[in-house]
Amino acid sequence: MGKVLVLNASYEPLNITSWRRAAVLLIKGKAERVEHNGKFLYSGFPLPTVIRLRHYVRVPYKEIPLTRRNILHRDGHTCQYCGYTGDELTLDHVLPRSRGGGDSWENIVTACVRCNVKKGCRTPHEAHMLLRHQPRRPYSSLYFEVTKHLKTGTHKEWQKYVIGL
Repeated sequence: MGKVLVLNASYEPLNITSWRRAAVLLIKGKAERVEHNGKFLYSGFPLPTVIRLRHYVRVPYKEIPLTRRNILHRDGHTCQYCGYTGDELTLDHVLPRSRGGGDSWENIVTACVRCNVKKGCRTPHEAHMLLRHQPRRPYSSLYFEVTKHLKTGTHKEWQKYVIGL
């Protein structure tokens, strides 16, 4: 039947859960339905796609590790210069290490071999290459799971709740 986005009382995305768990939270009065897809669990009970907890839950901040896999995932396994999505992808430092650029979420992007060689040890501006998306640190590990659902076209109603991720 699908997955359900769980929002904190402040409308901040918390996690993704099963429709069964979401239904239990609704029945127990611990959450309220924010969005539904028009399908019904039973008569008079629309199947939720987004729910909001009634009480605020404090979530400790957990930093996402800067790894090749996480960078590729953040960038959708797509070259951030030309849009190539094949197997031969590398990581590129926007500000090259030879010029003081470090290893950070904001300085590393996915690039195909061709674009990485073309850019060389220059900045994108100097190489006349535009970045498709400005690299940034993902807000939470939920970011990866939500973007997967949004890219497949399912749960488009989640978009307005996860813009900040």
